[in-house]
Amino acid sequence: MAETKKRRKGKRRGTQGGSIDAKRQAARPRSRAEAQARARSKPKAGPKQDLPPTWKGSFTRGIFAAVIFGVLLIVLFKRPVPASLLFAAFMLVFYVPAGYFIDMTLWRRREREGLRDRSK
Repeated sequence: MAETKKRRKGKRRGTQGGSIDAKRQAARPRSRAEAQARARSKPKAGPKQDLPPTWKGSFTRGIFAAVIFGVLLIVLFKRPVPASLLFAAFMLVFYVPAGYFIDMTLWRRREREGLRDRSK
């Protein structure tokens, strides 16, 4: 006697602990409308330059510039090491706030231009 057809089971979801993600998305959208709805709901990831500047980023860039400046003074211009390190420290104190405020000015300008473009 022939066996009855068995219904195919879907892939089992969840972890070994038994938790199942309730907000599971289907692998592919079922219809064009569902695909469009998914595309609209996804957050748009913009370029990094759209984020406001941080003091941490300015400090990192300032350290990098001061180290290069100090090494150039010592190696290329053959200046005494203590004087070169002192001047590099002075440049660090100058570069960090200057870099932050320049970045903030440029970011504000981009934001204003973005607002103007969106309002048109």
